[in-house]
Amino acid sequence: MDVLQVLNLGEFAQIFSKMGMFPVFDLAYYIVSILYLKYEPGSVEVSRRSPVASWLCAMLYCFGSYILADIMLGSSPIDYFQHNSHILLASAVWYLIFYCPLNLFYKCVALLPIKLVLVALKEVVRTRKIAAGVHHAHHAYHHGFFIMVIVGYVKGSGVALISNFEQLLRGVWRPDTNEILNMSFPTKASLYGAILFTMQEAHWLPVSKPVLILAFTLFMATSKVVMTARHSHGSPFALIESWICHFLFGSPVGGSEEDHHAAAAAPSSPLKTKEELSEGTRKRKAKKAE
Repeated sequence: MDVLQVLNLGEFAQIFSKMGMFPVFDLAYYIVSILYLKYEPGSVEVSRRSPVASWLCAMLYCFGSYILADIMLGSSPIDYFQHNSHILLASAVWYLIFYCPLNLFYKCVALLPIKLVLVALKEVVRTRKIAAGVHHAHHAYHHGFFIMVIVGYVKGSGVALISNFEQLLRGVWRPDTNEILNMSFPTKASLYGAILFTMQEAHWLPVSKPVLILAFTLFMATSKVVMTARHSHGSPFALIESWICHFLFGSPVGGSEEDHHAAAAAPSSPLKTKEELSEGTRKRKAKKAE
């Protein structure tokens, strides 16, 4: 605690944890989410053929975690749509990314320096959503620690968990992209973050919530920025996970690492290889059409 006081970290963490997410951070979240949607196979074609279906897919990408968490907690799945400002902002981003003349908005936000900033801001929102999900579940189920973990996990990675349903709206069915079978880094990190915030909520961690929010946000933002800059689909948890799996489940120590690289080579997750494989496929189709 003396170190925290010297660095004034506690006060900074308190201010950071109370910082409002709307509109700057939420805007970044919507831009990156819908940008990933545009990378998906068939998304551009759907936007031309059925704008309503494209808009619904964009809303799932932006608010899927809220919808799934509300269903799990017994609330109406359309509760979040009462926030008109958020819906309008996300809809404006969707329109600009898919229908802006000359694709100017998409080209701007897809530039690597701008994209890195947006990715970092998105992880701020993700961490806040995980913490809020755990806190909400704690009030509903005071001693339901597993429920807290599940709700926090869903709040952090809900869009990935319902990606198969979103594919149906686009007329695509790819069960091999099930996020439970092939967990991407954000999904794994959301699970680990939900566990940490649940432990903090249960007073099993000797750290305050603001400090935990700040620390986990820095970890997530740094990891995602580095991975995006390097076009990497690996995971900082790969080595630890391989040893744990070997110890608990008897899998080979090197097997997880090899499987992880193999998974990165195939479109196994909606968040893993969409930027390179899906975008490349769409460009090749456009060239053939010409």
